[in-house]
Amino acid sequence: MIDGLVGGRLYGEAQIRTGQNGRRFVTCKVRATTNDGDTIFVNVIAFDDDVQTALLALSDADSVALSGTITPKVWTDKNGLVKPAVDMIAHKLLTAYDGRRDAEA
Repeated sequence: MIDGLVGGRLYGEAQIRTGQNGRRFVTCKVRATTNDGDTIFVNVIAFDDDVQTALLALSDADSVALSGTITPKVWTDKNGLVKPAVDMIAHKLLTAYDGRRDAEA
């Protein structure tokens, strides 16, 4: 696994889920752009309560930056083309709304 930082836009809405052990976690997808201008999807899972709360407060297409452990993957689209993807366990995040909260304090 690799420690990484990913910036992009939320793709859809974050979802609350419950594991077999009864513990709550949040999942979402982030759409990021590579240096070549291609799109890559990051499959995010969050166990930290603060990260979960922040992800659930976001809407589709909101900007977000996440740090955490990443695992590169590949998937095959409907046309049989192999595409890259990334799985991330998010430990921290930053959104455009964070600056507004600091300014109000």
